[in-house]
Amino acid sequence: MTVHDKFLALGTHYGKVYLLDVQGNITQKFDVVQVFGLYSGEEFHETFDCPIKIIAVHPHFVRSSCKQFVTGGKKLLLFERSWMNRWKSAVLHEGEGNIRSVKWRGHLIAWANNMGVKIFDIISKQRITNVPRDDISLRPDMYPCSLCWKDNVTLIIGWGTSVKVCSVKERHASEMRDLPSRYVEIVSQFETEFYISGLAPLCDQLVVLSYVKEISEKTEREYCARPRLDIIQPLSETCEEISSDALTVRGFQENECRDYHLEYSEGESLFYIVSPRDVVVAKERDQDDHIDWLLEKKKYEEALMAAEISQKNIKRHKILDIGLAYINHLVERGDYDIAARKCQKILGKNAALWEYEVYKFKEIGQLKAISPYLPRGDPVLKPLIYEMILHEFLESDYEGFATLIREWPGDLYNNSVIVQAVRDHLKKDSQNKTLLKTLAELYTYDKNYGNALEIYLTLRHKDVFQLIHKHNLFSSIKDKIVLLMDFDSEKAVDMLLDNEDKISIKKVVEELEDRPELQHVYLHKLFKRDHHKGQRYHEKQISLYAEYDRPNLLPFLRDSTHCPLEKALEICQQRNFVEETVYLLSRMGNSRSALKMIMEELHDVDKAIEFAKEQDDGELWEDLILYSIDKPPFITGLLNNIGTHVDPILLIHRIKEGMEIPNLRDSLVKILQDYNLQILLREGCKKILVADSLSLLKKMHRTQMKGVLVDEENICESCLSPILPSDAAKPFSVVVFHCRHMFHKECLPMPSMNSAAQFCNICSAKNRGPGSAILEMKK
Repeated sequence: MTVHDKFLALGTHYGKVYLLDVQGNITQKFDVVQVFGLYSGEEFHETFDCPIKIIAVHPHFVRSSCKQFVTGGKKLLLFERSWMNRWKSAVLHEGEGNIRSVKWRGHLIAWANNMGVKIFDIISKQRITNVPRDDISLRPDMYPCSLCWKDNVTLIIGWGTSVKVCSVKERHASEMRDLPSRYVEIVSQFETEFYISGLAPLCDQLVVLSYVKEISEKTEREYCARPRLDIIQPLSETCEEISSDALTVRGFQENECRDYHLEYSEGESLFYIVSPRDVVVAKERDQDDHIDWLLEKKKYEEALMAAEISQKNIKRHKILDIGLAYINHLVERGDYDIAARKCQKILGKNAALWEYEVYKFKEIGQLKAISPYLPRGDPVLKPLIYEMILHEFLESDYEGFATLIREWPGDLYNNSVIVQAVRDHLKKDSQNKTLLKTLAELYTYDKNYGNALEIYLTLRHKDVFQLIHKHNLFSSIKDKIVLLMDFDSEKAVDMLLDNEDKISIKKVVEELEDRPELQHVYLHKLFKRDHHKGQRYHEKQISLYAEYDRPNLLPFLRDSTHCPLEKALEICQQRNFVEETVYLLSRMGNSRSALKMIMEELHDVDKAIEFAKEQDDGELWEDLILYSIDKPPFITGLLNNIGTHVDPILLIHRIKEGMEIPNLRDSLVKILQDYNLQILLREGCKKILVADSLSLLKKMHRTQMKGVLVDEENICESCLSPILPSDAAKPFSVVVFHCRHMFHKECLPMPSMNSAAQFCNICSAKNRGPGSAILEMKK
C-alpha cells in the first residue's frame, strides 16, 4: 500500500491494484504492472519474468528529469526514461533473496532483502551501506523488514523486535579514497517487546505497528492477540513508551506479522493500518478529541479547563456549550451550590443565559443556591429576577433576606414592592428585629430617612449615628435627643458637640431638662472641650456635679472661672463636702477658716501643712502651731515637715514639759539632718559662687590687659572730631576707657575732689557702670 494526499493505492495477493479515495471507496482497478499517469497521458507497460513484490517511484516523478522507478522481486531493477523517451532498466542488486521492502527519499533508495538493508545513492550510482539483519532465526518472509524515512538523511529500520535509527552523513574529503562520498551511522538502536509490522515518524517520536503474541492462562498456548499501535520516544539504547492502543480488526486471530502494514500521509498526519480484511485509519488526536473523551467520561470540569487552555486550537467545541453541560451535570447530581458558583465563570456577562439559569433553579426549588452569585453590575438582570429571589428568602429565611438587602444595590429591584412585602410580614410579627432593621435599610435606599431613623432609634441600632451623619438628619433629631442619649450617651454627646452649628447648646440643655443625669453628661463633656463655651451653665453644673459626679466637682471648681463661689460654697457646705469647702474658702481669701476646717474636720496634719505651704503665710503657720501644741500627733507631723519653712525652735519652745510626743527622737534627728543639709547646700553654693567670681575676674583681667587699636577712623565721643590729629607732629593726649569709648583728654571733665579716677561719661549716663581709663596716649 502507498498513500497520497488525495487517494490510496492498495495491492492484493491476487495481483490486483486498487485506487481508493480517502473514505475507502474504490475508484480504479489495475491487474497489470504499469506506470500510469492519473492526470497526464504518461504510460509504461512491462512484462516481468518473475513476480514483483514491491515498487517505488521517484519522489519527484512528475518532473521530466526524474522519470525513474524501481521494482523488487528476486532482483532490484531501476527503470528510467532516456532522452528519446524510451525506458531502460538496470539491475541495482540481486542474489540475496527476494526484495520485500523499498523506500525512496530524495536521492537515496533503501531496500531490504533476506540478508539486510542496503542504501543506494542515485546520484553517484553507488551503494553506500549494508545494515545486516540482527535476528537471523526469524524467517524474512514471515517477519518482513519495515522501512521509513524520517527525513532526507534519516532512515528508520524495524525488523523482528529490533529498531535502528540510521543517519546518512557526508564523508570528509580526506577519507574518500575509493569509498562512497556518503556513509551511514546508527545513532539509536533498541529492542521492543513485540514484533514490528510497520514504522512511521511522528515529529521526534515513532509510530510502531506491533504484532502481538500472548500465552493463554487456561491452555498455556500461544495465540495471536490484537495488533497494537504504539507511540514511542527513541533514546540512544532504549525507548520510552508514550501511548499504546490495541486495534480491533477482523480475523486478527489468524493473522501473522507479515499480514499487517503501516503507511502514513505526511501532510495530514494520517496513519493507515492495513490487514487482510480491514484498512484502519488513525490520526493524531487533537484537543477536540481529548475533550470528546472527557465529556464521554463525564469529566466536565477537566473538559472545560482543557477547552479554556486550548480555545484557539479547538474547532468542534465551544467553551460555553461545555460549561452549560457542566452546570446541567452538577444540577442533575444535586451539587446545586457548586453549579451556582460555576455560573459566574461560565455565563459571564450573558444576561439572557443568567435569567434562563435562574428560572431553571426556581423550577427545582434552589433559588437560594444561586442568589449569592447573581451579577450585580455588569450585566444587570431584569428587576423581576431579583424580586423573585428576595420573595423566596422573605418567605423562609429572614436573615438571608436581610443579608441580600445589605449586599445588593437598591437599584436592582423595585424598592416599593419589597417595602410593601416586608410591611405585610411585620403585620404578622411586628417585633421582629431583623425585619425592622431591614425595613429601615429599605427606607434609607428610598431616601425616607425619617422613618428609617425612627426604626433605628426604636431598635437602638448602632447605625443610627452613621445614618444621621451621612444624610445630615440633625433637624430630625432635635426632639429625639433623649432617645439618642439613652441609647449611647457618649456617641450622642460627641455628635451633638461636633455639630453645635446645627443643634445649639441651649436646645440640647432644654431637651435634657427633665433628665439631669444626661444633662450633666453633656455639660461635663462640653466643659472638658472648652471651659468658656458653657459658662452660662456653670452655676447649674455645681449642683449637677454635686449630685451625679462628686469626684469631678473639685477639678471643675479649680478650672472654672465663671462659677459663683458663694453659690458653690453654699452647696458644698450643705452637702458637707469638706475638701471642696476648704478650696472655696481659700479661694475666697478665708485661709484661716479653711485651715481650721482641715484640722477640725479632716484631722489631717499633712494636708494642713501642705495647705500652709501653698499659702506661704506666717499667720497660718502660727495658727497651725497653736492648734497643734496640745496634740502630740500634730506636733510630730509639724516637726517632720516644718523645718524648711519655719524655725523649729519656735515650735520646740512651746512644747509643754512632760508632754509625751510619739517618735520625738526621730523627728529631732530629722530636723538636725535638714539643718545640716541646709548648711551643706549653703557651703556648696558659696564654693560655686567663689569659683565663678574668680573665673569671671580672671576673664575680666585678661580682657583689660589687651591693647586697644586707635587710628584715624576713631572719634572723640565728646567733640566728635577724629581722635588723632591730622598733623602727627603736633602734641596730643587721648584717654581710652575699658568700655572702648575714646576722648581727648581736654574734652573730659575734671575729676572730683573725692576721687581722682576718671569715668566714661557715656556709660555712666546709661547706668552701665563707670569705666575707668585703661590707656592714656600722649605726645
